[in-house]
Amino acid sequence: MPLYAWKGISAAGKPATGNREADGPKALRQILRKESVFITELHEVVAGQQSKQAVAASASGSKGLRREVDIKRWFERVRAQDVAIFTRQLATLIHAGIPLAEALGALAEQSDHRKLQMILAGIRQKVNEGSALADAMAEYGAVFPELYVNMVRSGESAGNLDAVLARMADFLDSQNELRSKVASAMAYPILMAVVGTGVMTVLMVVVVPPIAGIFADAGKALPWNTQLLIAVATIAGSYWWLILPSLIGAFLLLRRWARKPKGRALMDRIKLRILIVGRLIRLLAVARFARTLATMLASGVPVLTALDIVKRVLNNTVLEKVIEDARVAIREGESIAATLKKSGQFPSMMCHMVAVGERSGQLEAMLENVAGAYERDVEMEVGRLTSLLAPIMILIMAVGIGFIIFSVLVPIMDMGQMVQ
Repeated sequence: MPLYAWKGISAAGKPATGNREADGPKALRQILRKESVFITELHEVVAGQQSKQAVAASASGSKGLRREVDIKRWFERVRAQDVAIFTRQLATLIHAGIPLAEALGALAEQSDHRKLQMILAGIRQKVNEGSALADAMAEYGAVFPELYVNMVRSGESAGNLDAVLARMADFLDSQNELRSKVASAMAYPILMAVVGTGVMTVLMVVVVPPIAGIFADAGKALPWNTQLLIAVATIAGSYWWLILPSLIGAFLLLRRWARKPKGRALMDRIKLRILIVGRLIRLLAVARFARTLATMLASGVPVLTALDIVKRVLNNTVLEKVIEDARVAIREGESIAATLKKSGQFPSMMCHMVAVGERSGQLEAMLENVAGAYERDVEMEVGRLTSLLAPIMILIMAVGIGFIIFSVLVPIMDMGQMVQ
């Protein structure tokens, strides 16, 4: 097994060197990456010589990418968590004084994600050709959104790219953590809804029709609830092939309509007015607004540009209109807090804290506090919602199954009494 001498950067941003045996350069990078060390240069030590062949990490990274052509990378999806990890690693390398192109090459080589490797190789090539990092990333909008690109551009202009990237990594981590908590909390109610729907479908399509045949042969008058059950089961069993495509088609049409300006505006207004769910949607939007705006302002992005980008991450036309009105008001000399409060769409406590931040000149810090507070509120609201949804789902299933059993058992008991 060959011996390699290597140079790199530790997770703390300090230079590190050493010698280690490995099956090859790529295997060595993988071993040291687990120890949070990023290799910037390595060479093989042969027969007591200091080096046989110096291999820059960036050059070897490009060769590795050329050797490992895999069509699967075209179908992989770069997750937000992958971008967050890359961002923090890039911030560490730049802070340690590693040239940008070399840092991109090292991260591309040490990444396990094939598609991300390909993207980083493309960005590195454009940077070597003289392009700015923000401009190179802008060509991969599906991975690096406008918010990310503008923050990188701000960091390049101000000369503090490493600090901006570190702040962006913190922002991505907080957003991923919040999204994960909401998704995990909603998993149980969604699972119960799917299971309940499946149970009801099996009963209506498989169990009820044979029993309905028995009632028909008996020729006995049936109560209204049993007649309703048999009618629904007959329709579901005989025309499921028509009902299922119709439901799917109706859903797709509704979804298409909801993407149009008028449909989206109406759906967004309805979402904010739904009991309990509307409050959760509003809290999520407020937390995302505060966290994103604080991150961009702290990174040096102008307030008007920041608001124009932030409104696009709210995903609600009602709240987007409020932010656009705030941009117009700022141009005319008004404050952000006054516009938010006037709209009635943002909590009064948030408006008050933003006003205090504007007067004291500490708007970024105040927005960070607002984001933390409302993210905690989101977690509590999600817990409250899931604790409420679980018994509701159980009650709905119990009522549905109870109706079926009652509608079937009562006629059977009547038939038994007639036989006696």
